[in-house]
Amino acid sequence: MKLFPCGHATHPQWRMAAALVLAQLQSQMALPDYASQPRLGLLYITDHFAPDAQDLLVHLRQGLPGVTDWAGTVGIGVAVNNAEYFDEPAMALMLCDLAPEQYRVFSGVSPLPADWANAALVHADPHTPELTELIGEMAARTRQGYLFGGLSASRSRSMQFAVRADDAGDPMAHGGVLEGGLSGVAFSPQVKLLSRVTQGCQPIAPEREITQAEGHVVLQLAGEPALDVMLADLGISLSEPQKAIAVVRSTLVGLSAAGQSGVGRTGHLGHDVRVRHIIGLDPLRHGVAIAEHLQAGMRLAFCRRDVQAARADLVRVCAEIREELEPESLSIEAINALSDDPSPTMPPAGQRIAGAVYVSCTGRGGPHFGGPNAELQIIRHALGDVPLVGFFAAGEIGRQQLYGYTGVLTVFTTD
Repeated sequence: MKLFPCGHATHPQWRMAAALVLAQLQSQMALPDYASQPRLGLLYITDHFAPDAQDLLVHLRQGLPGVTDWAGTVGIGVAVNNAEYFDEPAMALMLCDLAPEQYRVFSGVSPLPADWANAALVHADPHTPELTELIGEMAARTRQGYLFGGLSASRSRSMQFAVRADDAGDPMAHGGVLEGGLSGVAFSPQVKLLSRVTQGCQPIAPEREITQAEGHVVLQLAGEPALDVMLADLGISLSEPQKAIAVVRSTLVGLSAAGQSGVGRTGHLGHDVRVRHIIGLDPLRHGVAIAEHLQAGMRLAFCRRDVQAARADLVRVCAEIREELEPESLSIEAINALSDDPSPTMPPAGQRIAGAVYVSCTGRGGPHFGGPNAELQIIRHALGDVPLVGFFAAGEIGRQQLYGYTGVLTVFTTD
């Protein structure tokens, strides 16, 4: 597996942006370190180009006749190595050097066979009914139950790209542009992937069990009134409402299933934690309202999200990936100490990154990390100048969970 050719551009006219992308790809495909005959294209566009998605896809397919399979979607922004195009007309395209038997593009038109793949890149329409259940069903169709991806984000047309080589000659085929449901690419066990979720926030208080809850309101934490616990953890008082409101608005909660601890050994949130907003206070019942249906037995930790927490957590997940790629520099005990995986395996020495996909929340981006492009610059600093594409989503998918305000980083590795 060679490096994945990658191109990106911004221009008010989609044809000009496409021409710039095609020129970058063709020049890279002529280089010895890059794949010269890739078959799978991952295409992400901002919603400025969404109305012309079909014409854009046809144009790119004509310019890259050897690329037979396509997947992708639309976002408020698109991500590339070291830069982000946010709220401007742009596109990013990466061509994956995978054999036909190593992947399968799927959609509602071409469903994914059960138990064929190890993992899958998933794009979904946020307006799809029972989306959480559909994501769980899709994860069950993979051997490892691992999904990565996100929800389309658009102020106009919410659409996805999904083209299979088998559909190319069908006059009744959908044309490669879909709306609604799920689509993406499934990968066989031969494709080596490393993936991490960054929650972008850190616990500021001990994790506690929810001992009483009603609907969206947590009434007791570890047997104590939930509101009293929160006020003590945050160091605020309702006698100073202005100060208290400001602190509560910047506070979130990390929720874990009953019997599961959501805080890792190094003090960061685990990948199964769902981060949710505090949506209100109930002084009469001494409760705290959370944007999630709650049940007694779940575990809750109050968290903060700011520039420092977001940067620290993103650096952490990048470091975990680097450490798995370079096991000769670390002992297995060190990897165990830094990983959320209870039984991480030592990969073969000498692996490198052929390409990467990064899906981040529309509520993140550079300004959330201290400046323009800062989020992607952190990734480049940690992983190096590797081919990378992605988009800013309306929700992020990692493992079997649907997240918010997170980043999901996945890399394709090769010896």
